[in-house]
Amino acid sequence: MHSARCACGALTLSLPGPSPLVVACHCIDCQRRTGSAFGLGAFHPAEAVTISGPTTTYTRIAASGGRVRNHFCPTCGSTVYWQAENLPGWIGVAVGALADPTHPAPSRSVFEQSKHGWVEIAGAGHFPQGSGLRR
Repeated sequence: MHSARCACGALTLSLPGPSPLVVACHCIDCQRRTGSAFGLGAFHPAEAVTISGPTTTYTRIAASGGRVRNHFCPTCGSTVYWQAENLPGWIGVAVGALADPTHPAPSRSVFEQSKHGWVEIAGAGHFPQGSGLRR
């Protein structure tokens, strides 16, 4: 089992193992959500994830037009996971919340039309807009 948690430890996720899908997202919303140049998410089947602790949810409309529900710790404010309508049955987990320097690199780099020019994601599929994933 792997685990993810917020900065204060109040919100934790138990994960079945390594993610089958790791995505770097360069959309403006992910840049603002993370305070960084991009967001990095490890996606897991929702039924395999156990969530413990309180969350506060912020829902936004994604560039795809679907809703994304960001779940963050009400105490420390760390975004730990999210659920996107365009990926039903999956939970995106913030790779930073895993605190694992051996975590696999992203296999997809999405919304590259708003990617910072100095960011290079080697070895990944590159998509100017959406994820290239289908429901």
